[in-house]
Amino acid sequence: MRILVVEDDPALLRILNEGFREHRIDVVSARTFHEGREKAALGTYAVIILDVGLPGGSGFDLCKRIRANGISTPVMMLTARDAVDDRVFGLESGADDYLVKPFAFKELLARVQALARRPPQIAPERRTVADLEVDLRTREVRRAGRQLQLTAKEFELLEFLLRNEGTVVDRAAITAAVWDDNHDPFTNVLEVLVRRLRRKLDDDFEPKLIHTLRGAGYRFGV
Repeated sequence: MRILVVEDDPALLRILNEGFREHRIDVVSARTFHEGREKAALGTYAVIILDVGLPGGSGFDLCKRIRANGISTPVMMLTARDAVDDRVFGLESGADDYLVKPFAFKELLARVQALARRPPQIAPERRTVADLEVDLRTREVRRAGRQLQLTAKEFELLEFLLRNEGTVVDRAAITAAVWDDNHDPFTNVLEVLVRRLRRKLDDDFEPKLIHTLRGAGYRFGV
């Protein structure tokens, strides 16, 4: 089992890493809002653990962003706040469970294992943006009713952009998702792939969906 832990306290993060690994649970860790958002989008996890107070944004907002991106992975919130309103707000943000600090690791472990045993929610198989329709199961892509033929890599890039609709994603995030972590993000392979996808997806249609932000990356959407 692999989980993602987004926690900015290095001492607590070290304790959680060691504790989970003792129970044969692989841990991917992040310490900021931005890093947590990227790793949640790029990886597949049994459970995501989010601290509420993070550099760059709150765990509540990160949970909302994760859900908005179509990620249905169970989410556990960790926080020092114990007010009822905070717990309710966390659940309304899309979290599945809520644990107040300080806590016993055994309780956290039991809750994580319980969340991981839940039947997975069925993610939407069809996505629509403007007049673009994408069937993620059959890999059928249509724009304005016209069927588009994409290569495997073109579809992987499109799927990643769809899951991050409205968000600026940088070169490193895209190359890690479409290729792997060892792929060099500074080659021109990405530009070639984006250009091919844009030619099929945007050249003959309006509005344009793939937007280049110089020095920042790409944003997908209207």
